[in-house]
Parts: sequence; C-alpha cells; structure tokens
Amino acid sequence: MAGVESIRRGRSKPIGSLTQMATIRLGKRTEKRAPLIKDFVPLAKLDDIVFGAWDPIPDDALTAAKKAGVLEDKDIEPIADFLKSIKPMPAVFDNKYVTRIHGTNVKKGKTKRDLAEQLRQDMRDFKAKNKCDRLVIVWCASTEIYIKAGPQHATIEQFEKAMEKNDDAIAPSMLYAYAAIMEGIPFCNGAPNLCVDTPALLKLAQDKGVPISGKDFKTGQTWMKTVVAPGLKARMLGLAGWYSTNILGNRDGEVLDDPQSFKTKEESKLSVLHTILQPDLYPDLYKDFTHVVRINYYPPRGDNKEGWDNIDIVGWMNYPMQIKINFLCRDSILAAPIVLDLALFSDFAHRAGMKGIQEWLSFYYKSPMTAPGLQPEHDLFIQQTKLKNTLRHLMGEDQITHLGLEYYA
Repeated sequence: MAGVESIRRGRSKPIGSLTQMATIRLGKRTEKRAPLIKDFVPLAKLDDIVFGAWDPIPDDALTAAKKAGVLEDKDIEPIADFLKSIKPMPAVFDNKYVTRIHGTNVKKGKTKRDLAEQLRQDMRDFKAKNKCDRLVIVWCASTEIYIKAGPQHATIEQFEKAMEKNDDAIAPSMLYAYAAIMEGIPFCNGAPNLCVDTPALLKLAQDKGVPISGKDFKTGQTWMKTVVAPGLKARMLGLAGWYSTNILGNRDGEVLDDPQSFKTKEESKLSVLHTILQPDLYPDLYKDFTHVVRINYYPPRGDNKEGWDNIDIVGWMNYPMQIKINFLCRDSILAAPIVLDLALFSDFAHRAGMKGIQEWLSFYYKSPMTAPGLQPEHDLFIQQTKLKNTLRHLMGEDQITHLGLEYYA
C-alpha cells in the first residue's frame, strides 16, 4: 500500500513513536532541559492528520486490518467507523514488478506518464476534498523486483521519455515518487527497491525544493544488527561470521518468496555490517567475514516475524565466542511508528526549507540515502545523534558533543 499522510486530523498517541514519546537534551547536563521532541519542535499535531492510501486490493482499512490479523478486535472496534471510512484509491500496480500479488483496484493508462499524471490528480483531489494544507507521501508498498539504475534514470528528460515509452526500467514506485515531487510533496521510500534514489529524481527534488528520504524501513533483524555491530566494533571484537534467517507469513513474506524481490531486499540487508565494521580499516578483525541472510515464507506465523541470528565473534588471543539472538517481533507494530515519524519529520523539514536527501532521517532506514559518493552511516547511535542534532540546529540550540570537559575544569 502506498500511503498518503496528510495534515489535518488524526487519532490517538502511538506507543513507540520517537516524535511523540522521546525527549531531547538541550544545553548542559546541569541545566536539566530535556523536553519531549513534540514540545520542542513545531510538528503537526496528531489531531490534524488525515490518512489516505492507494492499494491494488480494494479493501477499506477496517477490512484490511481484520484480514492482516496484526491488531486484536479490542483495539480495532473502538475506531472501526474511522477505519471503514478509509477506502483506497486505485493503485498504479503492475504484477511484473511484484509477482506474488494480484490486485483488481488498479489504474489503467496508455503510458506510464499517463499513470503518473493520474496520481498527481489524486493528490490534488485528496488535498482539496480533505481541506489539507500539506501532504506527505510514505511508500509502504511491497518490495519490487531488483532494478539497476540506467540511462533512463540519469536525467528527468530521459526519465519522462522512458515513462512515455513504457520502459520496463520505470517501476510503479518511481511513478509515485515522480508524481509527489512534481506536486511539491515530501516522499519517503519504505521499501528497498530503486525508487527516488536515482539521479533524475534526486535532481528533480532539489529543483522543486522537496525533501526525500529512504530506503527500506529498519524494523526487525537489521535494526538489531545496527545495535549489536557497533558494540562489537567499539570493543574491537572480531567477527568470523553472521548468519541470519527470518520466518514470516504476512504479505511481505509472500512477496519476498519471489527470488527477484528477495534480491532487492538482500542487497539492502547485506550492506549494513560492512559499513559499520569497516573491514578496510580493521582487516585483522573484519576482513572476509561470512554474512548470510535468509528469508523464509511461513504462512502460519502471519505478521509475527521471527529472526534468528548466529554470530561467531573472536576475542582476545583469537579465542572464539558466539552470540545467539532470537527476536520474536511483530513486523507492522515496529513499522507503524516509523511511518508516523517520517511523515511528521518530513513535513517539518519541508516547512523549514530543507530539500533533497534528508540524511538526518537515516535512523529509520536499512539503506539510508546519501549524497552521491558519500558512504551511508548505519550505526544506530550515530544516526540518532545526527537526527537530534539536526533538530537542535533547526531550532537554534547548541549541538551536543558529549565532551563534558567543562564539568572538570
């Protein structure tokens, strides 16, 4: 489902949301200033949000929630009427790019350019109908097949020509990103496929003054890797191998059961450890470690994903040790607050005059977008510092360095 987060009215406070629950330290520790982020930064209020979506499956949000089986009836029923009112717009969808889903609520058009223009009209209509001041779009749809950037993605002129020719290199997610940027709407890519991270759309976002970010929500196993791997590196513990396997039974698992979609996800998941551990700088500790990732579709598990990790580490005097992690998580429960945070922060960034890649939102992604030639930062704790320091900067507060020497002068 490709979601529209629009700013007007909303619902209750979500547990786990950084924008709603986390504090931010300001000034010296002795000042004891640590307001909630939502009280420090002028974010849109939850009561001012309207939700909408495109989906190739025509179910309203209530039907979709019941089918998904993520939430219990006691949590759904109090807002059943609200959920029932959210009916998805016909989606731009092509089974060629997501082979395991067959949708009927799908747009038709002679060219991909025509489909993109239909999306732009949807955005304008949604904004007018709901009397919204601003929109944010978060791509929450399935992982598309693996596509490499080519000449079709080099410039906006080539991109538009490729749309008009129905070129296979232009996937549905790219049409949403193009349409959003053309309408001046921030766009966040929550999937690992090639999308807004192409030269053409990067340049378009800069020219149109639109914030963009991505890609691939960092929720379960990879999130744990960005917590554990920095700890190994900080203590200079070696790594011989890291074996990861997942079982899940939701629609995401079904889509990733297709080898072409899994390759897209695999590329996203494999990049994290090498970037954090820097084997080029620490060859004795991390050169040639084995990294294996598996995802297995297991329908009985539903949305309750299980990640198993076996980590073979090396300590002092080359003595081997092991770490075992068994993470029984709920995929959508971990992802939902990320969607909300990205919508609120992207809207704030747009109002603050920020445009193009929002690297400070790397905290939320497996494969963070960066400026061309710049290596992404995957360490979760550095990402969090970058995010909070960006908020301090935008609000005119001093950066926090954690040096602390002034307390001992």
